[in-house]
Amino acid sequence: MIRLLYVILLMLAPCYLCAQIRWNQAYQQYINQYKDVAIEQMLKYRIPASITLAQGLLESGAGKSLLARRGNNHFGIKCHGWKGATVYYDDDAKNECFRAYRNAYESYEDHSKFLVGSQRYSSLFRLAVTDYKGWARGLKAAGYATNPQYANRLIDIIQLYRLDEYDHAKGYGKYMAHHGKGGYYAVGIQHQVYQFYDNYYVKAKSGDTFKTLSKELGVSARLLSKYNERDRNDILNEGDIIYLKKKNKKAPKIYKGRVHYVKQGESMYDISQLYCIRLKYLYKINHLPPYYQIRVGDALRLR
Repeated sequence: MIRLLYVILLMLAPCYLCAQIRWNQAYQQYINQYKDVAIEQMLKYRIPASITLAQGLLESGAGKSLLARRGNNHFGIKCHGWKGATVYYDDDAKNECFRAYRNAYESYEDHSKFLVGSQRYSSLFRLAVTDYKGWARGLKAAGYATNPQYANRLIDIIQLYRLDEYDHAKGYGKYMAHHGKGGYYAVGIQHQVYQFYDNYYVKAKSGDTFKTLSKELGVSARLLSKYNERDRNDILNEGDIIYLKKKNKKAPKIYKGRVHYVKQGESMYDISQLYCIRLKYLYKINHLPPYYQIRVGDALRLR
């Protein structure tokens, strides 16, 4: 019995190690960047967000492929009667025609319409939106890709990054889907949008208020002030970081074991904004009472 268990463990070990080797930060950044777009597409077209993200990751090399960089094509869709812009790329044959888009959002939207509008993939829409394995195998069987391991690779990616969790989403960050780095900048957006891991932020300009930012960004003043732990009537200073989603309970994993040394003029709130941590949790992480007055040189843990 012991020997049998040992043999089973030996058989499983290579797969486990393979999964560990495959995980990389570039893939996770891509997921953070496009998950809201994928969820939006799922709610509109009933294509699992996990499948959309896994295909985007695989087909575009996490957005770094030549096709993605030159034509914003994240899903390797060839021309097939396409009347829009094109880009040529060596794939199964030399110098093949691929669809090109103005931005990544258009690529995601066209990917959904491509699947919905093709009789070849019609049987997939009879599957549950949570059946990512069925979708992966169905895409391969329908001829989406020639790689015989295509379905298994999609499933591996989904399981490794837990993308199936997004298949249960009931809503998404509309601003992040359409105006953040995962989509496009709308007309009238005057502030540069920055990304901090799975969140986005702008830097306030002179004269900005939560009300003016709300009109520009399409996020209510109430939510903007709540996300940033401020009163909606506060006067914003130039350079203030204004997050567009709720802050986290701790800093990202990259800050594990690291500390922030307090500089002259910094407050606990300033530091909480710098690392996208909710203020009460920054106190909690450091076992400090909320009335504690930080001093220059204090070392604050971030996780």
